[in-house]
Amino acid sequence: MAALLWLFLLSAFHAVALAQQRHFNITLGSSLTPTTNSSWFSPSRRFAFGFYEQSNGYAVGISIIGMPKKTAVWTANRNSPAVPGSAVLVLTDDGRLIVQVGEKAISVINPSQAIASASMLDTGNFVLYNSDHNIIWQSFDNPTNTLLPGQHMSAGQELFSSASKADDSFGIFRLKMQHDGNLVQYPVHTSEPDSGPYSYWNTATFRVGENVTLNLDDDGHLYLLNSTISLRNLTKGYPRKRTIIYLMKIDADGILRVYSHSLNQQNSSVVWSSLDDGCIPKGLCGLNGFCINTDDKVNCLCLPGFDFVMPGNWSAGCERNFTAETCRLKEKTSKYYAMRTVDNTIWEDISYAVLVTTTKEDCEQACLQDCNCAAALFKDTECRKQRLPLRFGRRDMTESNFTLVKVGINVVAEEGLPYHIEETKGKKLWIYILIASITFAAFALLVLGLSGFFIRRNHVWTYKKIQDNRSVQLCEGVAPRAFSYAELEQATGGFKEDLGRGAFGTVFKGILGEDQKVVAVKRLDRELVDGEAEFQTEMKIIGRTHHRNLVRPLGYSQDGSRRLLVYEYMSNGSLADVLFTPEKQPTWEERCDIARDIARGLLYLHDECDTQIIHCDIKPQNILMDDQFCAKISDFGMAKLLKKDQTRTYTGVRGTRGYVAPEWHRKLPVTVKADVYSFGVVLLELICRRKCVDWSLDENESILEHWVYSCFEAGELGKLVRDEEVERGQFERMVKLSIWCIQDEPSLRPSMKKVLLMLEGTVEIPVPPSPTSFLSTI
Repeated sequence: MAALLWLFLLSAFHAVALAQQRHFNITLGSSLTPTTNSSWFSPSRRFAFGFYEQSNGYAVGISIIGMPKKTAVWTANRNSPAVPGSAVLVLTDDGRLIVQVGEKAISVINPSQAIASASMLDTGNFVLYNSDHNIIWQSFDNPTNTLLPGQHMSAGQELFSSASKADDSFGIFRLKMQHDGNLVQYPVHTSEPDSGPYSYWNTATFRVGENVTLNLDDDGHLYLLNSTISLRNLTKGYPRKRTIIYLMKIDADGILRVYSHSLNQQNSSVVWSSLDDGCIPKGLCGLNGFCINTDDKVNCLCLPGFDFVMPGNWSAGCERNFTAETCRLKEKTSKYYAMRTVDNTIWEDISYAVLVTTTKEDCEQACLQDCNCAAALFKDTECRKQRLPLRFGRRDMTESNFTLVKVGINVVAEEGLPYHIEETKGKKLWIYILIASITFAAFALLVLGLSGFFIRRNHVWTYKKIQDNRSVQLCEGVAPRAFSYAELEQATGGFKEDLGRGAFGTVFKGILGEDQKVVAVKRLDRELVDGEAEFQTEMKIIGRTHHRNLVRPLGYSQDGSRRLLVYEYMSNGSLADVLFTPEKQPTWEERCDIARDIARGLLYLHDECDTQIIHCDIKPQNILMDDQFCAKISDFGMAKLLKKDQTRTYTGVRGTRGYVAPEWHRKLPVTVKADVYSFGVVLLELICRRKCVDWSLDENESILEHWVYSCFEAGELGKLVRDEEVERGQFERMVKLSIWCIQDEPSLRPSMKKVLLMLEGTVEIPVPPSPTSFLSTI
């Protein structure tokens, strides 16, 4: 009997040892690649930890196995770019879990102790152990967008939706288990976190205790628990089967759902959702967009006069498709704008003025005559004036209200949209113009027919004349014109009135004789190597670019060693002229517009040209202001044109001290991120209305970027704008964005596309690190 007992104990001990060996199944030195041996599996192979496909590469996370496509339930480094197929996931010999991409090591998980082993459990929990086999980190304690059976959310924890079904980076919605016991859904970019007005779904269990958790059982039972007392059942539970996995997820559309995954049938079905109306999640359609729900099909539309920032991506919102006039204009804005109406829509009310008017037409006129008014919400007799952006818009047929939107006078209504144009004087004027245009076109066709004969007869003579003309002058709208040196000398009155000087030349004001057009003529002073190189660079740029936020080239002159360039005249001078002159300084709103103008110009150079162009000398002196106070980038003499397959270049230091990115001085390869750094410095100057370096100030304030970060770190941002009223949320966003742009490490700086989205408020801006902290991230 004793022998049998001893044999039983020995067998049990052996089984436990085998189980432990199976349990700690990932050892130091283990590695994975996306294309071969891509996962570490749980014992039953229901779950896997490793690489899974994203829309533009691979992510690292936990997936359910046995579905037609891997279903991710946890994702590492959600805001980091997807990695390429050449990446390697390694549990290193010194106890780190990293992804190796070339020479770059990206940390996946950072536990407090060195990792000795890891395991992917059958529960879907990925666990890390120390050398004593104690758990030092587990995915169940760090949920991303999903809860699995046996997992719970503690007070203060949040789940964040994915950006889309194909992209598991951070989306625009969050679920929070609050400390007051309430489970609430919010948009992520609300300025007052956990504030009731911004929630769009909750369990109404506030003030029930501080230790409430959200729990999911393996039968799909989802419920709130206060210690041992069940507070509220969100689902009742469903049939429990070994081949079914239940999970709860906050989806990209902002709705909380419980899914039933059948491993046998390899499909998924929704068994519970928090909302039936897909338009209720706030912010689904982004800024200046509104949601409509027709036959349970959700769609997003832009306000009149607006287009989607990124077609196909609703959450990116909408932007104006016309140029807004500046408030510096003295004329009434009704000269430039008309009003359009959107019926039965509700928005977040951020009114800066509330009027009591008799009719909707009175409200329209009040907005038209107010330069700061972009839209108005009218209901009954109340007229609430709004600035942009409008957000959280959705159609609600129970609301008898009107959204009145100010649009450019030349914007034509599109058919089929659920809003209409008001019958205004502007519309009647366009009808008269249309009739006149048709009459003129008919007359022009008649004249054209009669002229055809004479044109043909004189064809040979005209051809000979063109051949004899050494400098063919093309239409200004088609190509830059070739001027003679004498023409431009006469236009500038012998180069008499200079507008400014740069490193390579002087700019003069000129008037072209034929139409008295005012132009800016740049004379390159260095007639040898430097001047010739700059002339050739600017000529190449001229042939590749055309954008409303780049100064438009009109022509050139090449006479022996003398080189001249002709540009449109910018009546308000440079940004430096207005920003650093107290009596000319633009308002906060105008400075925000200027920042967006510069960003759009750089985005065009970096991403929208045939080849990437690095400007290399972004500074206020090279940002010019037209008569509408629109900012335009100028002076491309130092620019670098990259080849089609090139993303970086090696070159000597270019640019102006104070605006030059650190990689220039380190002799590292230079990318478009060098312009992002310079933009960040200019953005700081726009925010603070001072130069980036000012030795007349106190030592702590003389270097602008150091002073701004010290104020940011100390929570004393008010020091940056002591004597000016600014919109607090927008101001803090601008400061955070500028700090991201001036990071020493180029890879940490955002692209200009993301910069523009952040400036427009469509992308959340995380808290930036210290600009010189890149060494700790390599």
